[in-house]
Amino acid sequence: MNRPEDFHVYDTTLRDGAQQEGLNLSVADKLAIARELDTLGVGFIEGGWPGANPKDTEFFARARTELDLKHARLAAFGATRRAGSKAADDPLVAALRDSGASVVTLVAKSHDRHVELALRTTLEENLAMIRDTVTHLREEGQTVFLDAEHFFDGYRANRAYALEVLRTAYDAGAEVIALCDTNGGMLPGWVGDVVDDVKQTTGVRVGIHCHNDTGCAVANTLAAVEAGATHVQGTINGYGERTGNADLVAVVANLELKLDRRVLPAGMLAEATRIAHAVAEVTNFPPASRQPYVGTSAFTHKAGLHASAIKVDPNLYQHLDPELVGNDMRLLVSDMAGRASIELKGRELGFDLSQDRELVTRVTARVKELEQRGHTFEAADASFELLLVEEVEGARPSYFDVESWRVITETRPGDEAVSEATVKLHAGGDRIVVTGEGNGPVNALDHALRTAISQAYPEVAKFELIDYKVRILDQGHGTDAITRVLIETTDGATSWVTVGVGHNVIEASWGALVDGLTFGLRRARV
Repeated sequence: MNRPEDFHVYDTTLRDGAQQEGLNLSVADKLAIARELDTLGVGFIEGGWPGANPKDTEFFARARTELDLKHARLAAFGATRRAGSKAADDPLVAALRDSGASVVTLVAKSHDRHVELALRTTLEENLAMIRDTVTHLREEGQTVFLDAEHFFDGYRANRAYALEVLRTAYDAGAEVIALCDTNGGMLPGWVGDVVDDVKQTTGVRVGIHCHNDTGCAVANTLAAVEAGATHVQGTINGYGERTGNADLVAVVANLELKLDRRVLPAGMLAEATRIAHAVAEVTNFPPASRQPYVGTSAFTHKAGLHASAIKVDPNLYQHLDPELVGNDMRLLVSDMAGRASIELKGRELGFDLSQDRELVTRVTARVKELEQRGHTFEAADASFELLLVEEVEGARPSYFDVESWRVITETRPGDEAVSEATVKLHAGGDRIVVTGEGNGPVNALDHALRTAISQAYPEVAKFELIDYKVRILDQGHGTDAITRVLIETTDGATSWVTVGVGHNVIEASWGALVDGLTFGLRRARV
């Protein structure tokens, strides 16, 4: 088993990951993400390119006083000196030197055509640029890593020169040479062969930096490690340009849990799910539900056959215990559910149904009947819990009785439409009539219903609708089609999803709104 100090886990979310389309990080965002990455236990956090990007220059300046990293070292990214100059006189090299980062990662061309066409210099001068810059930064006391850009493509085009680039950097003092699949076009077998050749031929310490254009970034990274690489680069949640970089969580989870290589400090991997989701909140990119290890669907089961097996032993349909990465097993209730699914889901929600076969059969039949009519409970746990309470306790939780509701939408030429909803109900022993306005009929209904109920139950003031999804179920019926609505509500601490189905979007929305408020009041133990 490896010791973490023998193996580098290098995160480049703040630099390479930030190149993802639509992802824009402020300096405060980058500082917040760096703290989360340090909690995960990565060894190195690449903060950006000081001198070339004002935001990154500010990040390194603020990091000196605002970051107290316990596990990671900050790395500054930059390029070798310009052709025809000296590293000691290059202003961008000076920015790396003055960044305060103990580690500098230099990017250098290892593809002969890129040297001649992009850098517009000779192959000999490119080697001199690498040698001079690495030597200078090492003399200044900084650790130097080298990213060999377009290495795999360069290796295929001119193996001898690509290998000479690696030797030159390593001999000048670079501690690690990361082989970059910059265009993301490699496959695992190819990567393994090349890394093996590099190790055998040059003797350098090899790192790996993969992009996901073939969908193989994680697999390529693992192939490199199995061939001898001891330094892996990636990004949290796989952020990055085009199709992204290697997902660092998947990489380290596979290394630790599948290949028995210790690459993070003990116990840190159990924070992976929380950290992946926390970073997603900062980036404002919703985490992918099907993301390996940390996705909300990573350990989710829907089919009744799976649930029957899981009831006997969870590992029969799970490749590992989700707690190892800080995740949870989830069971979905759907028309595919059998008795075992209902029983296990009930247990998850705090109901022991194991001794009441008749109840389980009744709930199963009712779920299948409702889903046949358009409901879905796999994404609406709150509505399923209300259904379960009704079957277990003999009555649905009720905090108010609705007398009637209506919605009017008025528009005049040149003006925006205005919606007005009136709700009449009984709550807390009083008859309450409230009219509410909103941006559309559903928003107006939400305001009116919430205002009416809050007179009897002040707890409702904390509830807020945070997501709203509409699905037309039988599209061939056009505007007369059955509509399903999913509504997510929060009390500021947690959230829950309810479902409504009706012949129109307003009727379906009303059902989901009522379920959402009912569930929230029950959760608040009113």
